[in-house]
Amino acid sequence: MTNQKNDFDDASILEQINSFGKLRERLMTEIGRVVVGREEVLEELLVAIFAGGHCVLLAVPGLAKTLMVRKLAETLSLDFQRIQFTPDLMPTDITGAHILEEDPATGGRCFRYQKGPVFTHILLADEINRTPPKTQAALLEAMQEEQVTAGREIYRLPDPFAVLATQNPVEHEGTYVLPEAQLDRFMFMVKMGYSSKAEEHRILTTTTRGTVPALRPIVDRETVLRVRSLIWNVPVSDHVVDYVTRLMRATRPEDGSAPDFIEKYVTMGCSPRAGQAMLGAVKANAVLTGRTDVACEDVRRFILPAMRHRILLNFAATSEGLDTDAIIRELLDAVPEVD
Repeated sequence: MTNQKNDFDDASILEQINSFGKLRERLMTEIGRVVVGREEVLEELLVAIFAGGHCVLLAVPGLAKTLMVRKLAETLSLDFQRIQFTPDLMPTDITGAHILEEDPATGGRCFRYQKGPVFTHILLADEINRTPPKTQAALLEAMQEEQVTAGREIYRLPDPFAVLATQNPVEHEGTYVLPEAQLDRFMFMVKMGYSSKAEEHRILTTTTRGTVPALRPIVDRETVLRVRSLIWNVPVSDHVVDYVTRLMRATRPEDGSAPDFIEKYVTMGCSPRAGQAMLGAVKANAVLTGRTDVACEDVRRFILPAMRHRILLNFAATSEGLDTDAIIRELLDAVPEVD
């Protein structure tokens, strides 16, 4: 997540938030013309993008992830690129490379940098865990610094820039597990399950006749950047920050505030980046829904996507069939709003 310059006063913040009050609703209504259901997933993706974060989508094949992300970029007036990650994908296939070409004016040869697909606003990294660690790591600088280094030159990525990566949670053959340090750079891990019966009926009806309609842009790129800048200037009370701090620290087995079940089931808890992700999310959610206040209820809404990929469970937890979502839900019961 990239911090933004503070160029708002209190009156301006209130005015801007009021003007963006129905933005999330308008975006989701427009995307809903093509994407059936998925309100919670879309909400989390929108919040992450506007907060300046990246997402991992955990979903089996065939759930229209590419369509969803493409249409999301369409409504935001942002450029979109998709990379299919495979075992033979090279880092330069993502970032680009210097190519030797002839100068028609002089007849001499020179190197020219040809930008890769990472130079876009929304990058869909499809099945990111199917490529070796060296290629996975090619995204790290882009995600963290929003730039690519090629030789001695640094090339800035377009602004805004967001990586939405997908993983298949079932099939593990021929995959390379993303290390914890790399997963920690994603603001959210979003779980995407099967649709309900009614939604699946509608999907089958609407997608087997005609073509997918083009969506109209709801905002332009400048508005997206303006909202991003506004989000980081939204005030959050000490009460909410304290609640996030205590939740984050309670995930660490070595911390004195950790409940007994954390010590029993968790090997490694959340870094401060988890707290940054949660506060960024609740601020973005407030702006996109036209609210000036951020509550502990907002923290509970986004704690699962912000924390589930940042907690490392031990063998005792996996042997008992527990996952990080179950641990986080138990943590919410154990940590009160007020210390």
